[in-house]
Amino acid sequence: MDRPDWAPGDIDLARPSAARVYDYYLGGSHNFAVDRELAEQAIALWPDLPLIMRANRAFLRRAVRFCLDSGIRQFLDLGSGIPTVGNVHEVARAVDPDARVVYVDSDPVAVIHSRAILDGDERTAVVHGDLRDPAAVLSSAEARRLLDPDEPVALLMVAVLHFVPDADDPAGIVSRYAKEMAPGSCLVLSHATHEGQPQHAGPHQRLYARTSTPLRMRSHAEVTALFDGFELVDPGLVLLTQWRPDPTDEPDEHPERFSGYAGVGRKP
Repeated sequence: MDRPDWAPGDIDLARPSAARVYDYYLGGSHNFAVDRELAEQAIALWPDLPLIMRANRAFLRRAVRFCLDSGIRQFLDLGSGIPTVGNVHEVARAVDPDARVVYVDSDPVAVIHSRAILDGDERTAVVHGDLRDPAAVLSSAEARRLLDPDEPVALLMVAVLHFVPDADDPAGIVSRYAKEMAPGSCLVLSHATHEGQPQHAGPHQRLYARTSTPLRMRSHAEVTALFDGFELVDPGLVLLTQWRPDPTDEPDEHPERFSGYAGVGRKP
């Protein structure tokens, strides 16, 4: 298999990556044949997947705008993936050109492309790190340069914690970040669920077991527990398209087909 000139030499071209598969769902070009193969298999099992991914992206944009309306001007995006149109810094800068964003991802391809795209932008930074190690992420030179711990921050964990197994204690991970966040900070979170589309969830999880990032879908109660220490803002934890839809959005008569929960919590 030919290695693209943008791909690091230590990337395994024979094993799909969740970040690159997501890039493919969103219409990006930074993915390999093995990622596209997995994505097409997943779509064959679950035809609504690209629609779900776009709904998740739309939730991210609405939530970032909510945080900006709440006065937050700094963002920590964990599991940020490969930058595509409408990423966090673009949405934030449309409101405040001085907004600051730190992107964090463990995928070297995502990190390399993020750094290339953001080169020369002094108000953004990219950390090659593991979100499961909050101390390392928060003590990184990039985070210390851009994030003021005394000011509210938006912690973005969008479509990422379902790649964290129970053994790694996702609620504990969130809690460790929360301890370092100033009052008024927000947790923006979306998470895949098996509820609503159980006929698709099992095969989808088995398919992702082939990747370096297996999938663990969780129930409404399990995702709600991740907000411990935060106060959920209206409308609470809901399906992706139900979280503060834009006035121009068409009402969705079947929101259950978007098999992901979304919510924003505020630290008191």
